[in-house]
Amino acid sequence: MTRPHVLLSVAVSLDGHIDDRGTERFPLSNAEDFDHVDRMRAESDAILAGAETLRRDNARLLVYSEERRAQRIAEGKPELPLRVTVTRSGDLDPELLFWHCGGTCLVYTKSPTTTVDHLAETKIFSDFPEILDDLGARGVRKLMVEGGTSIHTAFLAAGLADEIRVAVAPMLIGQATAPRFVNPAEFPGGPARRFHLEDVTKVGDVAVLRYFPKVTS
Repeated sequence: MTRPHVLLSVAVSLDGHIDDRGTERFPLSNAEDFDHVDRMRAESDAILAGAETLRRDNARLLVYSEERRAQRIAEGKPELPLRVTVTRSGDLDPELLFWHCGGTCLVYTKSPTTTVDHLAETKIFSDFPEILDDLGARGVRKLMVEGGTSIHTAFLAAGLADEIRVAVAPMLIGQATAPRFVNPAEFPGGPARRFHLEDVTKVGDVAVLRYFPKVTS
């Protein structure tokens, strides 16, 4: 079975945070980078974010460009990529925008029932490799993972990420308890292992780095 190519996408501040401690999402990226992310979404077969990201950001995970949506249709693809979330508890707010903006949603859970069984297909999983196997069987060849922290940590700790896109914003959050890209974990190869840096791109005032974590520097 062919697993999808897994792209982790994250924006971080210069001091390594992905958000501040406020109740609203803190915008680290600029308009040019948001457009680049939209293009990557349009090129993906599925987009995944954890349940906590949905709760905190009310994330929709859409392709916003009408031109890119039209191009997907012209290529014989659904207008929107499959939108995926992962939840241990199965407790998700049915009023979140994620469920009500078109396209197909899929929920992986460790609970036999969820609060959104009536809104999306749900599937019980035991680990993240199982999720990739199931997505591969559904024809997903490129999966874009947009967080949050625990989800990115899980993919990297299991050695499942093929590519990491890090957009570094010229800002300092300065809050010790603000969320970071990953949590402490035992990652393949340990702290001395260096990833291959594929390229660096200047996107306005943001630096975008592409790493291939399965390739050693």
